[in-house]
Amino acid sequence: MSIPPFGPIHVLFLCTGNSARSILSEALLNDLGGDRFRAFSAGSSPSGTPHPDGLVELQRRGHATQGYRSKSWDEFSRPGAPKIDIVVTVCGNAAAETCPVFFGAGLRVHWGAPDPAHIEDDAERKQAFADVYDLCRARIEALVALPDDALLDRAQLQAIAP
Repeated sequence: MSIPPFGPIHVLFLCTGNSARSILSEALLNDLGGDRFRAFSAGSSPSGTPHPDGLVELQRRGHATQGYRSKSWDEFSRPGAPKIDIVVTVCGNAAAETCPVFFGAGLRVHWGAPDPAHIEDDAERKQAFADVYDLCRARIEALVALPDDALLDRAQLQAIAP
């Protein structure tokens, strides 16, 4: 991978359903990354819609939510799709969740996070979304703080979420 001389670094956040963690990460990087980054998200088996509690959490924290949608990773392997520089899987280890394997280009790292979308109790689920937001924000802030040459180093990217 090489840092694009003109234009943003494209980062694709992947999970299975593309309804919670990957969308939170996409929104955070698009808001915090300035002109340096452009974030996308997708899933191997997209749910069809972002989780409402994720959108509420983003709005509560001051992020716009229009335009975010649950989509298949197939969109990023079609002609005309953005060239992806970094692929970040965000699936967790709980409930035997399987991380998707993206076969497109891009440096790959894993930043696992628990999935708040499947928690049944309302209060627990809302708290889980707040916790995952905080986790994702800390990781995105660490990514944004890296110098350009560190973005070429898988070990430095992976160290953000050991």
